Amino acid sequence: MPARLHDRGVSKRRIAVLGCTGSVGSQASSILTDHADRFDVVLLAAHTRADELAAMAAHHRPAAACLTGATTPPPLPAGTRFHHGADGLLAALEASAPDTVLNAITGAAGLAASEWTLRTGRTLALANKESLVVAGEYLMPLAERSGAAILPVDSEHCAIHQCLKGEATKAVRRIWLTGSGGPFRTRALDTFAAITPAEALKHPTWTMGPRITIGSATMMNKAFEVLEAHWLFGLPAERIEVVLHPQSIVHSMVEFVDGSILAQCGVPDMRVPILYCLGHPERLPFGFQPFDPLRWRNLEFAPFEPARYPAVGLAYEAMRDGGDSGARLNAADEVATAAFLAGRIPFPAITTLVADVLRERRPRPIRSLSDVLAADAEARRSAEQRIAAASSPTPTRERSL
Repeated sequence: MPARLHDRGVSKRRIAVLGCTGSVGSQASSILTDHADRFDVVLLAAHTRADELAAMAAHHRPAAACLTGATTPPPLPAGTRFHHGADGLLAALEASAPDTVLNAITGAAGLAASEWTLRTGRTLALANKESLVVAGEYLMPLAERSGAAILPVDSEHCAIHQCLKGEATKAVRRIWLTGSGGPFRTRALDTFAAITPAEALKHPTWTMGPRITIGSATMMNKAFEVLEAHWLFGLPAERIEVVLHPQSIVHSMVEFVDGSILAQCGVPDMRVPILYCLGHPERLPFGFQPFDPLRWRNLEFAPFEPARYPAVGLAYEAMRDGGDSGARLNAADEVATAAFLAGRIPFPAITTLVADVLRERRPRPIRSLSDVLAADAEARRSAEQRIAAASSPTPTRERSL
């Protein structure tokens, strides 16, 4: 376990930003610049955006930089060592020795970095919700053994984390995860087959990457958040509720057994939870447009419609089944989302495909990361095969996902 800051006699917290060129990573970079007196960026990692990584490295001058999806090093400042590939990312983490790892990698690709962070007792600022979706059964005991802290960057879980400070789990009646409902909250269900990728990528309140934005439209992203909340806060399915909140001002709520409800409110700006996690346990100042209760005097809440958002039910199904269900759920969704964005399947088929893959076999226990990776690979193959079969021109075969 790394020494704490005061043990080393230094004032700056050492930060690794994984997925640094994405939406969360780039916003984190700006925050870290604003608070350069408190943070030292020691590692920047991206997938293939070499030019953007080089520009960030020139600004922050980290000890290490990594491209997980490319082998050619970009121009880096003197003193910044280049790493590449999945193994290279783990080597970069070892070499740079961060205190806090902000994991903003998209999808299951972020799992190994989360495992490294928790195994070595660091603080994990978790924007990669898929880590807990696919391997919460393995990662949470690992964090408990090492003493690692997990700080959720997702606005909903960050809200709950703040509302639960100093509270016992037994005092919680349930938590309310809010969701905007995405761009199709009021669209006629019989037109969903005609939804285009361009329409699905227009989120009404948040600016996010394509995978998360499509997940918000299907509410598969909310399904993942249900699973993440289950693992982060140790709550069973019956104590986790989802409610629609189009304005995205109330980021989530906690209801206690005495009837009290605590809600965390703020403008829909991801910089707020990012700053909270980077500065924790301190609250750091930040110049942004604050929440104005007079402007938002009318806030709406509504039940989500299972027929409109069938993905949410899959989270409770995966929670009930346990084992590697979450890994298969996520893998199938990654494949289905990519297929929709490529024009290979219609919008409603995303959730249909994921449900079919999830239910095709009984869950298996997770005893190691290899079990997770095997389930992930199997589910991806199954999803691709189903997509290929559904798009086959053979006229005598039933074409369904």
